[in-house]
Amino acid sequence: MVKETSTYSISELAKEFGVTTRTIRHYEELQLLLPERQGQKRIYSLADRIKLKLIVRGKRIGLSLQESGELIHMYEPGRSNVDQLERTVEYIGASRQKLSQQLRDISTMLDELDKAETGCKAELESLRKAANKE
Repeated sequence: MVKETSTYSISELAKEFGVTTRTIRHYEELQLLLPERQGQKRIYSLADRIKLKLIVRGKRIGLSLQESGELIHMYEPGRSNVDQLERTVEYIGASRQKLSQQLRDISTMLDELDKAETGCKAELESLRKAANKE
């Protein structure tokens, strides 16, 4: 269940999105998230939570952190985000092409494995028959 407040701790966000606190700190290093600090404690805003959600979703659909970061930085509240959406569509198309190629490659590899397995089984059967004749 999502906590309905305007601030979050690193552990709350890590738990909610299924990532480690180290992962969140890595996103900070890349300046994808910019929490406020109270002493040593990081305080994440609702905007940070939304950015983390977009990063996690982007990773799930095959976007790099750089691509997700670009899309996040393109967003301007209260303005038309046509450029951001167009870029998102471009990235989705590229990701789809990459995944389609990977599917073709996997299919080819499976075919090769089937052929190799069939050949090995035939050779094994032949060797067993020859051994039984001796």
